[in-house]
Amino acid sequence: MAKKEIASKHYQKLTKNFPKVLAAVETLGKTVREAGPIDNKTAELIQLAVAAANQSTGSVHSHTRRALKAGATEEEIRHSLLLLISTIGFPKVAAAQAWVGEILDKK
Repeated sequence: MAKKEIASKHYQKLTKNFPKVLAAVETLGKTVREAGPIDNKTAELIQLAVAAANQSTGSVHSHTRRALKAGATEEEIRHSLLLLISTIGFPKVAAAQAWVGEILDKK
């Protein structure tokens, strides 16, 4: 049996409080990923970049873990954030790099 990723406590609480909503969100995410030609690793790197742009620490953590699971290297993850400097600015990229480091430093 494959090891299932443990969701954050916040996500677990949302799932407990709103099970139908979270099930629908997960189904939507899966459906959207399967709707086009972009491979899972690239999709996770795109979602990581958006999480960084939104300054969502939890999403940066989650998509870093998911990108790793999809086969992204540490260099690809960090580079996907560097590409954002001219778009979202250095301070936001620096913060996202720190959040990514919190995950990468644990491996």
